[in-house]
Amino acid sequence: MPEKTEKTWPRFVRTPDAARLLGLSPRTLEKHRCDGTGPVYHKLGGRVVYTIADLEAWIDACARQSTAESVAGHVAGAAR
Repeated sequence: MPEKTEKTWPRFVRTPDAARLLGLSPRTLEKHRCDGTGPVYHKLGGRVVYTIADLEAWIDACARQSTAESVAGHVAGAAR
């Protein structure tokens, strides 16, 4: 059996650990979940859990090159 050289992460992390990995407070992550703007999550019984892959995908989806970019990818006009 080959040895793993990478650190093995747990399959699922709960909200406090996910928030720590993202550099957010657990409450901020909960607000993102309620607003539908956060990473994909799973409900296992009564628990909310996240996969590391889903957290990484959310980080990648949040990447921007300009402050003029919006979430939908189009440039928004300036407010008057």
